[in-house]
Amino acid sequence: MKEILEEMNNIAVYGMSTNIAKAAHTVPGYMLKRGYNIIPINPSAETIMKQKVYSNLMDIPDEIDILNIFRPEEEALSIVQEAVERKKAKGDIKLIWLQLGLRNAEAKQLAAENGIDYIEDKCMYIEHKKVVDN
Repeated sequence: MKEILEEMNNIAVYGMSTNIAKAAHTVPGYMLKRGYNIIPINPSAETIMKQKVYSNLMDIPDEIDILNIFRPEEEALSIVQEAVERKKAKGDIKLIWLQLGLRNAEAKQLAAENGIDYIEDKCMYIEHKKVVDN
């Protein structure tokens, strides 16, 4: 975990929220304040935290190290399918991370079949506090 959080800096956040009360806003905000490049994905916003927002993965020009997913777990498979298409087209997305409380066995299997590391049911904020801030 420490290696992931120290070496992977470009984090695309699928479902990043404009609502400051939601974890889908506060967790990426925490990571942004710690020097990570946060790339919001949200079809109903133009900017979040002064970051340009994209409506889908393929529109992002930057390289993506981690795809952090803040969407209901039943949407995880279709998001991972989109990530696989992007990896085939652009060669990035090293890791897919489903936030705390989210699991999807089919999405996990699809990621593994396409050489993408996968973490589920873990909060990036909590993991960062454990391994980097200590």
